[in-house]
Amino acid sequence: MYDCDLSFLGLDGKKALANAKASVLTEKALSRGEGHLSDTGAIVVNTGKYTGRSPKDRFIVDDEVSHDKVAWGSINMPFDEDKFEALYKKMTAYVGTLDEVYVFNGYAGADKDYQLPIRVVNQYASQNLFVRNLFIDPEDDEEAKKIDPQFTVIAVPGFHCDPEVDGTNSEAAIIISFKKRVVLIAGSRYCGEIKKSIFSVMNYLLPQKDVLTMHCSANMDDDGRTALFFGLSGTGKTTLSANPERGLIGDDEHGWSDNGIFNFEGGCFAKCIDLEEESEPEIYRAIRFGTVVENVVLDENGKPDYSDDKYTQNTRAGYQLSYIPNAVIPSIGGHPNTIIFLTADAFGVLPPVAKLNKYQAMFHFVSGYTSKLAGTERGVTEPQTTFSTCFGEPFMPLPASRYAELLGEKIDQYHCNVYLVNTGWSGGPYGVGSRFKLKYTRAIVSAATAGKLEDVPTVHDDLFNIEIPTSCPGVPSELLMPKNTWEDKEAYDKTAKDLAAHFVDNFKKYDTMPQEIIDAGPNIK
Repeated sequence: MYDCDLSFLGLDGKKALANAKASVLTEKALSRGEGHLSDTGAIVVNTGKYTGRSPKDRFIVDDEVSHDKVAWGSINMPFDEDKFEALYKKMTAYVGTLDEVYVFNGYAGADKDYQLPIRVVNQYASQNLFVRNLFIDPEDDEEAKKIDPQFTVIAVPGFHCDPEVDGTNSEAAIIISFKKRVVLIAGSRYCGEIKKSIFSVMNYLLPQKDVLTMHCSANMDDDGRTALFFGLSGTGKTTLSANPERGLIGDDEHGWSDNGIFNFEGGCFAKCIDLEEESEPEIYRAIRFGTVVENVVLDENGKPDYSDDKYTQNTRAGYQLSYIPNAVIPSIGGHPNTIIFLTADAFGVLPPVAKLNKYQAMFHFVSGYTSKLAGTERGVTEPQTTFSTCFGEPFMPLPASRYAELLGEKIDQYHCNVYLVNTGWSGGPYGVGSRFKLKYTRAIVSAATAGKLEDVPTVHDDLFNIEIPTSCPGVPSELLMPKNTWEDKEAYDKTAKDLAAHFVDNFKKYDTMPQEIIDAGPNIK
């Protein structure tokens, strides 16, 4: 811990508390009324209006550095450079009015060959504690002082934008400038905005060095066999990658370089809704002193009620990776032997497991499919298809074809096996069939990561254009062919064709995608 000069913000004479320990930041946060202690010593904060990311308030500055590189659109919305400069001056001036400011100097990226030195400036001590947990700490204050940050995040929730003057969509804004190498975060206390902003930065910078950046979890066995798990919310990514028999490299953000796999982060940001010690003991026990918990309800004794969604379903806990007993530190692994794309198909027509060749893998990687269930959102009365480019569309600034190209190159170079695993419904759609049993999905994942599906005979599915294994250790063979589990075969055919058509329609938006990848998708002709 040391005093940091804020002259880099144009604030001569203004000091900030830098790289403070968890005990200091926790004490500061409590004394400033930012939150309360839980019965396990974690600090619990309420983030107010913003309990999740605000995608309509996220922008990228359109300038000579970014203009020809970014895939502009409704996700990567352009922001005027002059407006950014004006807002930067207003926000740094606001920082100058604060009685206390907190700074973190550290890194994103566990592989030192591709590590990004970063600086985060926080209005709130609790957010600075979160940053300390989620990114990679320097060894000591001397190293921290020597860091020359290549990107700076300025996070001041107390500053509210004026949309008419500032050019934003609301009082909140998350704006990335690749030219100035600055991220501005205004109006939102949700810690995930800081985490995902740096992820977006890595997703822009590293592919230009031929590093594939991925929204996935990663683990490895005792022999160094590494596996990657891609999947949107509700597909089981966290559950299936958190295997006590395998070391956890990371739960969310990774790069794949010529050196192997590396985690971008030094911590985890886990969902807490309905958290139980019996089902997810590692996460449950990680919520202790030093952890920052968002929007969880506490009783009068400080005991969390993880089933209470009074504030949001998106309750979260940010803790250091070292809080997980089987964490791999430093969080680096070899080239993956296995890649698993997880989907929770509520239509019940995708097989529990399918083997994918390179082009099929590129197609499903870009598609990023799962389905929303009825009742999860207002107005959703039946399952709906959901596609998220590369399983992380909100954080991918470059064209999808660049990430797909890198994946194909890595698969070719390192000969990894790729599987599509459906953790959703079998025997019919949601409301008719039933969720595929977790024990069978675990058996599939175990077989895939151990290489036991490599030589299993397969049956080609002509519609979805994938190879379905005829057997898998620990799984009844009759469950592997989805049509066989449906009583109404005609209903299966219709539902399958409908879903296949959604895949094809969604892929039409990728107008720069090579034909080989397009042809690897479903065949609805």
